[in-house]
Amino acid sequence: MTKAEAFRALHHGRATPLVLPGPWDAASAQALVAAGFPALATPSAGVAASLGYADGETPADEMFAAVARIARAVDVPVSADVEDGYGLTPKELVERLLEAGVVGCNLEDSRHGVLKDPREHAEWLAEVRAEAGDRLFLNARVDTFVRQVPDVAETIGRARRYVAAGADCVYPIGVPVDVLPRLRAGVEGPLNVAARLDGEGPSLAGLGARGATRITFGPALQQRATAALREIAEGIRA
Repeated sequence: MTKAEAFRALHHGRATPLVLPGPWDAASAQALVAAGFPALATPSAGVAASLGYADGETPADEMFAAVARIARAVDVPVSADVEDGYGLTPKELVERLLEAGVVGCNLEDSRHGVLKDPREHAEWLAEVRAEAGDRLFLNARVDTFVRQVPDVAETIGRARRYVAAGADCVYPIGVPVDVLPRLRAGVEGPLNVAARLDGEGPSLAGLGARGATRITFGPALQQRATAALREIAEGIRA
């Protein structure tokens, strides 16, 4: 079984959600694997912070280079958040992802803070799927809630289009937890949900009970680690 096949298999037939923590560099990736996680999913915001950029401002070459360093550092499957694809053609995008050594990717349906036309985005996803074949696991992010379009029907409609286009999983980022059961009922296949680390909101098991099949944390781990480092630094300075 290839890493891509193993990664895809992790999303199915589970009694509990698949938890994919987000490394931001090679050292954090190795620490997460040492903790026992079977796969990882990089957060673009966390990687951006590690490179000194604001979220959404990392040049494509630097993002792919950072992701490649992470993938080389561990022997488990790694999926990469590559934002909206950086304007690359489907062929170019797939080539860059495979060269980086990853087995999957997140792809957003907004650009510069504006939602894309769902039909056009679905067509683009279908082209990515055709280029990638079964070599990449496509996680289609649905940005309605983070772009202030909290319309459940619109979110479900977009998710359905993306699944029909070949997405392996959909990620309605920012969706309220009380909406998850409606999304689960309306969308086939794996459903990615972001969890919090501050103790607020449902537990991982609670998210699973509401319909989540895959759980990620965005840049929360990188932010927590940075806060811990700042606290250590202040202690030794004193």
